[in-house]
Amino acid sequence: MPKALSFNQEKCTGCRACEAACSFKHHQEFNPVKSNIHVSIYTEEASFVPLTCIQCTVPLCKEVCPTGALQKSMINGAPVINVIEHKCVGCKMCMLACPFGCITVLETGRAHKCDLCGGEPECVIACNTGALSFKSTEEGALQKKRSVVDKFHGHQEEAI
Repeated sequence: MPKALSFNQEKCTGCRACEAACSFKHHQEFNPVKSNIHVSIYTEEASFVPLTCIQCTVPLCKEVCPTGALQKSMINGAPVINVIEHKCVGCKMCMLACPFGCITVLETGRAHKCDLCGGEPECVIACNTGALSFKSTEEGALQKKRSVVDKFHGHQEEAI
């Protein structure tokens, strides 16, 4: 069963350790701007949502790349869209095509995105609260279903 990054919003404290770990892994500096995961902060709701590449089943970024610099492969049981740096010409078409805004262009002029750290995501390792996890998609789907049922069941009792 394929693996994917999973996020539990209720556990996220907004500490941004995931951003620091990612930027250090890829650029050897703690710079959230260079991170492939970004924590959005919603102050009114006091909630935090990390956003990173979801490794789309049909990756639009890969489809629009004129040089074939984006390639899909399996790494440690997870489908990953990788940027083949020497093929990238910096046209930014992938950046424009990504519906989540998860591709950036570095100072080198080359595209950069989450590569799941070769199958051992640093953001997951750095997440002390367990808000981020890397697990089989089947396990994640089952947890989502349970969460929806639990929430529905809770509201059902309130209505009675």
